[in-house]
Amino acid sequence: MAKSKQTHHKKATKSTKKTQVGSATTRSNKSQIVTNTKQAGTIPSWVWSLIVIVVAVGGYWLVQLTNQRRQAVSSLPAEMSVTEVSKLDREEWFFLDVREQSEWNQGHIEEATLIPLGQLQDRQDELPKDQKIVVVCRSGNRSAQARDLLLKAGFTEVTSMAGGMNDWISQGLPAVIGP
Repeated sequence: MAKSKQTHHKKATKSTKKTQVGSATTRSNKSQIVTNTKQAGTIPSWVWSLIVIVVAVGGYWLVQLTNQRRQAVSSLPAEMSVTEVSKLDREEWFFLDVREQSEWNQGHIEEATLIPLGQLQDRQDELPKDQKIVVVCRSGNRSAQARDLLLKAGFTEVTSMAGGMNDWISQGLPAVIGP
């Protein structure tokens, strides 16, 4: 009987140990499942870093491309002399005067259109896209600025008249006085 008690005690101990080990194993498996579930749902920090870098670089280039218009390259010389401008075909060329109204009234080229330099940016849509443009001012400075502004806006056939209306009038070329 002593032997059977020992056997029974051994069996009971083994079964208790199995239950304890089984419980520990079950708890361990549950925590592994929870841990594995958490790991499966998380994205490694290096991936987040890579995403941030790609978005930052992409945003930078998008801003660069949208904020900077490339200046058009004119097929015409940057400046033309008063003599050259006086010989231009009025059907082929659009004469843009960028002086102020008071200067215009003192004398302007007959076929010219007045759009003061300060208004040019807002009134670009009034300019023809199918004609070459020669820009005129009093001495040639503002017309060069207007030419550059139009080139930046995408106009490709624009030039400036060197010497401006001062040289035009001094050479005795025809000018209209008044508005």
